[in-house]
Amino acid sequence: MNSAAERFGSDVFNDRAMKAVLPKDVYTKLIATISEGRELDATIADQVASAMKNWAVSKGATNYTHWFQPMTGVTAEKHDGFLAPCEDGSAIMDFSGKELIKGEPDASSFPSGGLRSTFEARGYTAWDPTSYAFIKGKTLCIPTAFCAYSGEALDQKTPLLRSMDALNTQALRVLRLLGDTESKRVRSMAGAEQEYFLVDKTLYEKRPDLIYTGRTLFGNPAPKGQELDDHYFGAIRPRVRAFMEELNECLWRLGIPAKTEHNEVAPAQHELAPIYENCNVAADHNQLTMELMRTIAEKHGLVCLLHEKPFANVNGSGKHNNWSIGTDTGVNLLKPGKTPETARRFMLFLTAVLKAVDDYQDLLRISVATAGNDHRLGGNEAPPAVLSIFLGDELEAMLDDAEKGLSTHASKKSVMQLGVEALPAFKRDATDRNRTSPFAFTGNKFEFRMPGSSLSIAGPNTVLNSIVADTLRIFADELEAAEDLDGAITALIMREVKAHRRIAFNGNGYDDAWVKEATEKRGLLELKTTPDCLPLLVAEKNIAMFNRMKVFSETELVSRYRAKLEIYTKTVRIEARTMLSMARTEILPAIESAIAATVKEAKTKQAVFPEITCGYERKFAGKMSALLDAIDEAADALESAVASAEGLSEEEEAFRYRDVIIPAMDALRAKCDEAEAFMPESKTPFPTYGALLFSV
Repeated sequence: MNSAAERFGSDVFNDRAMKAVLPKDVYTKLIATISEGRELDATIADQVASAMKNWAVSKGATNYTHWFQPMTGVTAEKHDGFLAPCEDGSAIMDFSGKELIKGEPDASSFPSGGLRSTFEARGYTAWDPTSYAFIKGKTLCIPTAFCAYSGEALDQKTPLLRSMDALNTQALRVLRLLGDTESKRVRSMAGAEQEYFLVDKTLYEKRPDLIYTGRTLFGNPAPKGQELDDHYFGAIRPRVRAFMEELNECLWRLGIPAKTEHNEVAPAQHELAPIYENCNVAADHNQLTMELMRTIAEKHGLVCLLHEKPFANVNGSGKHNNWSIGTDTGVNLLKPGKTPETARRFMLFLTAVLKAVDDYQDLLRISVATAGNDHRLGGNEAPPAVLSIFLGDELEAMLDDAEKGLSTHASKKSVMQLGVEALPAFKRDATDRNRTSPFAFTGNKFEFRMPGSSLSIAGPNTVLNSIVADTLRIFADELEAAEDLDGAITALIMREVKAHRRIAFNGNGYDDAWVKEATEKRGLLELKTTPDCLPLLVAEKNIAMFNRMKVFSETELVSRYRAKLEIYTKTVRIEARTMLSMARTEILPAIESAIAATVKEAKTKQAVFPEITCGYERKFAGKMSALLDAIDEAADALESAVASAEGLSEEEEAFRYRDVIIPAMDALRAKCDEAEAFMPESKTPFPTYGALLFSV
């Protein structure tokens, strides 16, 4: 295999591999499960397992694992060997259908929001045949769902798969009403543009805050940041280029369609974007991408930072989730149509998205709520915490027509003329791009820009699929009962566009005037922090919607609410404790040492030259002594704030961390960063922002 195209997917038990090793009847039944959502035929499990094992062993695999995605945000795996001993002392490589279908990891040590107690350990992993198995090192990785002994979902995958089924069911109802009798399945598609930072590993290892929390808790800005915009799309440096080339090779072998890579706006920041694919597979692939970024970076003497805001005063990292829906016949339901029939279909599905985002703006905000993302949302590189949809001028005009009950067509793309004869003319897109919009239409899909860089995209896509499915259910119920279908469609679009037009906004989302207009005039929600929005997860309307769509039971939803609260408070608590440790054991001693050295130098100089005033030394020692006391006081205040959260309820604790502890952390950081600005670099206890951001 010499070309990249030949190597693509070579480490995946994909359609090509299955067709080569499975009996035809077994292959046909398995493909029906994968492509049509049919129930898995249990009688073929042993044959599939044997073929999968033989394929994996031929590639050097010795172990297998059920690869799953608990609510930690990262993946989990427990490895078992293929080796099975024989009575005569020899051994064989064995793998059964039972081992393929089911695993039993400990369910008590993962976040469960109270679903599992410490003494209730049993949990199950169940093979997901719709996501291909793959080889990682010497291990066959089998994508699986993860559930408790009592049957509740404990992972990210199970709700996502349920939401995809719900969307398929409701979208097909609408398509049948529109005369589509050929489509058998509607799929939600996603692709996550992944932003990340790369820093030198030797410098990283000298920063306890990066090691324990993934972000710098202290750090005075470097003289240069991103002001000149010279890093964005700039030439990729050789060390980073080598990392990207190896990453691409590994991703391609795993069938991950990595397509675009470039330098991002902030120094040391980069982005990788794939081609978008089935939502479930896209979520699996993004988890693998993040894992490979970390492991491959270390091979190049680098560390990949996936925190949403690893450095203050420069852009943080997001994960733009490109989402669309289409049929198994190749029709993109969010692509503007050119005929009356396709234009009407597009408007109906566009209206469903408009209504869904407006009705469930709280759920979309909750789906991206983390302690890390709270630092990023509303910054100059991220959308505000207010949900809105960017449609562009052409779609806004279509909404104007729809609101008046007029039929509409997507206009033809205009041709760009650049004024130089040698440059080719090309068609201009129907809409501009709006980087300040949380949810932007980009031609034939929506780009949800709020997810943070470390987040699993399973959560946001579960919400998107569910809310659009429930809206399509409402539409289908109404239209199926209509005597005049055409008139009913027109009336429905008119009514819903008028009712939900408030969520559409084409302007500057960073403008304070917009936030005021959105909240005061339009009645949109502004949920700035994780504690603000999490209680809405278990609001009656949200529980009812997820129940209707069979995505979450009330018990599962409450458990996720509690798990998210717990993860939020634990995250901030770890950061606070790390700050206290760094301040007391390294920053304060370093400042004290610098003061002592300066005073000693002044005494030595005056002993030789009594007439010298040593003004600099006096000024430095005085200023740093004052900061020394201020830092000590701020550390004491932070310690007291952390202690004050003990014994509170989960909800009270989250708000205490937001309202008391985080401000105390900010106060301590401000004093430490001020001191760093005056410290000789040889005396600073940690690598500076300048070193971290400009050394790779």
